Amino acid sequence: MPNSPASRLAPFVERLLGCSLPVGLRTWDGVRAGPPDAPTVVLRNRRALRRLLYAPGELGLARAYVSGDLDVEGDLADGFRRIWALTRSGALRGARLGPREWAEALRIAVRLGVVGPPPKPPAEEARLSGKLHTLLRDKSAIAHHYDLGNAFYQLLLDESMAYSSGYWTSDEDGYGVEQAQWDKLELICRKLGLRPGMRLLDVGCGWGSLLVHAAKHHGVHAVGITLSAEQQQHVRGRLAQHDLEERVEVRRQDYRELCTRTLGGKTNLGSADEPFDAVASIEMGEHVGEENYPEYTRTLFRMLKPTGRLVLQQMSRGVVAPGGGAFIERYIAPDMTMRPLSRTLGHLETAGFEIREVHALREHYVRTVRAWEKTLEGNWDDVVALIGESGARVWRLYLVGGALAFEENRMGVDQILAVRPSDEGLSAMPATREWS
Repeated sequence: MPNSPASRLAPFVERLLGCSLPVGLRTWDGVRAGPPDAPTVVLRNRRALRRLLYAPGELGLARAYVSGDLDVEGDLADGFRRIWALTRSGALRGARLGPREWAEALRIAVRLGVVGPPPKPPAEEARLSGKLHTLLRDKSAIAHHYDLGNAFYQLLLDESMAYSSGYWTSDEDGYGVEQAQWDKLELICRKLGLRPGMRLLDVGCGWGSLLVHAAKHHGVHAVGITLSAEQQQHVRGRLAQHDLEERVEVRRQDYRELCTRTLGGKTNLGSADEPFDAVASIEMGEHVGEENYPEYTRTLFRMLKPTGRLVLQQMSRGVVAPGGGAFIERYIAPDMTMRPLSRTLGHLETAGFEIREVHALREHYVRTVRAWEKTLEGNWDDVVALIGESGARVWRLYLVGGALAFEENRMGVDQILAVRPSDEGLSAMPATREWS
């Protein structure tokens, strides 16, 4: 239909891209344009276009999808994959709205009846205030994501509640994310060289997966810190369930407070001024921020006794969109910073650590995130009941896009094993890997 919204929009978008539409496009009148064998972007109403008019690009698309004004029929991952293929080829580099393109966009908007006040962003969008990475703002940023509710994360994650990349050691049927997370936790404990009676500090302990595993299977005493009230509550329940309350403590505490807080006389756990035998920080450093990262690594170093080991598992990203992009920064992890692996290693070395091993887990995260995505879709109605339709759509977009980012090497994740050498340069590390 020559006068349909789709017939007006498709040529304009193709001129911006400099190529044919990578996906189908169907507007609210039911008319479709674009390749017949591709996923279809569905504009359910004029408000979807108004969101794009006021926030062109990723943020406007995310707002439209989360709100339900825009939908995707077909394989969402395939749609993302087609668009990223254009990005890699350079076809999208010229897709910028200059004065001429803005004028045409406004003419089309007027003809389609799209012009109006900016739609209110979805309630799921983060609204933080205050100076970046202050104690108060960091607590708000963590609460936005991790205090979504323990019931939701219990639906999404396996029984261990590990919310980081698993370590997949088998392709056999029946081997799934629960075993991959157990294997990851065991790998960390072996790398740390944990033995009964040792003292472990877990910086950013999440829902306590490593604390419980290390205490139950390796006999350690442990302290975990988190900024999330929901996580702290959950961990305390798990400790009581496993009769670990005498050997494991979880605190709601910032890493910057580690050097000054004491434990009220609990000598079996030691004091915060007393270094630990081993330290782990699993996918928490992304929340620290680039300016504060030197303080973070200095704190990890200070909390370790000489020859003590650190396992740091962390996501990495190049210089483009270190926060993950507009969608991630507004809806998932506000204020997050991912740096190249080389920069993280530099920070650790500057703090005094000796790097002993870097273990890339990027492909493992693809499988982990896809397992979570499958669980999300399988529990869709229950997820909607807990966090609402818009919240569920946020997570669908997050998991599908995240798995593809790791698959296409736009994001990575690594386990870094480091040691605090003694004054004499000793590391007490074996010459060969004892965890292989």
